[in-house]
Amino acid sequence: MSMPKEPRQKMINIMYLVLTALLALNVSSEIINAFKTINNSLVTSNGIVENKNVLIFKSLQEKLDKAETHQMAAIWKPKADQVKSAADQAYNYIETLKAELITESSAKGTMKDENGNPTFKADDLDAATRLLVEGPKKADELKAKLESFRSTALGVDPEVKTTFENTLPLDLSMPKVTGSKAATADWGYAYFHMTPTIAALTILSKFQNDIKNSESQIVEFCHKKVGEVQVRYDAFQAIASQSSEYLMPGQELRITGGVGAFSSAAKPNVSIDGASIALNTEGVAEYKTTVGGPGSYSKKVSISFKKPDGTLGTLDKEIKYTVGSPTGASVSADAVKVLYIGLKNPLTINGGTAGAEKTSATISQGKLDNLTGGKFMAEVTTPGEATIGVTADGKKTDFKFKVKRVPNPTAMIGSSEGGREPANKIKAQQGVRAELKDFVFEGVEFNVVSFTLIANGGSFTNLQFAPNVGAAFNADCKRILDKCSPGTSLIIDEIKAVGPGGDTRKLPPIVFNLY
Repeated sequence: MSMPKEPRQKMINIMYLVLTALLALNVSSEIINAFKTINNSLVTSNGIVENKNVLIFKSLQEKLDKAETHQMAAIWKPKADQVKSAADQAYNYIETLKAELITESSAKGTMKDENGNPTFKADDLDAATRLLVEGPKKADELKAKLESFRSTALGVDPEVKTTFENTLPLDLSMPKVTGSKAATADWGYAYFHMTPTIAALTILSKFQNDIKNSESQIVEFCHKKVGEVQVRYDAFQAIASQSSEYLMPGQELRITGGVGAFSSAAKPNVSIDGASIALNTEGVAEYKTTVGGPGSYSKKVSISFKKPDGTLGTLDKEIKYTVGSPTGASVSADAVKVLYIGLKNPLTINGGTAGAEKTSATISQGKLDNLTGGKFMAEVTTPGEATIGVTADGKKTDFKFKVKRVPNPTAMIGSSEGGREPANKIKAQQGVRAELKDFVFEGVEFNVVSFTLIANGGSFTNLQFAPNVGAAFNADCKRILDKCSPGTSLIIDEIKAVGPGGDTRKLPPIVFNLY
């Protein structure tokens, strides 16, 4: 900048330069790291929402291909496609803008870190100002792109505009500006003037998050407008059966499952131990496997089907069978044919024709406690496999068990795992919990020990975040929650929970779109 000749003005300009330098020095590492954490959370959230959108579009295509729903899908899928196209254009423009900002803030824009990502100066206070506020004034172009997306998204249908005009996550209102520039500041100045590069990148990620959430809400609305298929048939009955309850090693076990009577539009979904089983030409799922070593086993069969009234019918059945051994000895897991690390796994060990006094058992890892009466408790330590050796009347038989970690729980607020929820419902909750769903052991608990709450959109003009220790919302989290309104995007990230044996797990983030 040119220096004026008048001494007093020279002094003012010099003081401004010194103040700017001091401001740059005062961008602490804690603040920089906080912005990095928030930016990473937003990027993660964008990926989660995008995966949800992909599933919805897949369902829309399926409804378009079906005769029963083709007519409505032909109306609403093009509207959803139009919103997606506009969202992709705006999102990709911001992605390009972020790359330009990284280059602008690097003395050598082509340098890469060990992961192949461009390096940049996170606390640079001038790069965002040069690129977005001064010179090319890319902030004006950014705002125009966001306004165009919002207009296109709301304009696809009058019902969409009525439903989302006041709650769409994308908020383009200008943050409050204080100081001497308050009267003349524009939108770009308010967001990006003298903003550290990492903070500017976080703001841009926040706008990408708003775009993805806006797309998700409207596309889900279009999907619901297509409606559900009504299925008509006279009678129905879920069935699950097995070829035998007692087998010898090497014999074949056959399980069949299905619905006794159904229409071609309502074929059942059958899974055995979580794996989906295809239906044969008669509409029945048939599963075959060669049984292994001696012991008691079980297979979990799940069948879902659509009833004549359109509601979902289900059947969950446990198929139990026993594989014999030459000595008659057996070991059965009282829960499943799996031993879990960190838990006390109950077992029943039977020496067959040999009495308890002539029967002993060992385990290849961990420890095995004899509780008397044929009851044992196994504790294992290493994933993979454990062998329980049973010696009955001098003859030893080995039984193989899989060893697994207890699965990760699901993070929840109240009864919700994320998605579109009323703002007042979420605000009324007391904290974050971790629930282990559909696990064979009862009473296994995980306790949430920390998380980070992030909010944007709605009544917030700036991104809000608060770290939290423990499961209950602390004062900072409650302050943010109290201000949440329809249109707010709420993210619970960096969730850590402690489970059996003190094992700490990092859980996936959960995202809420409040209305």
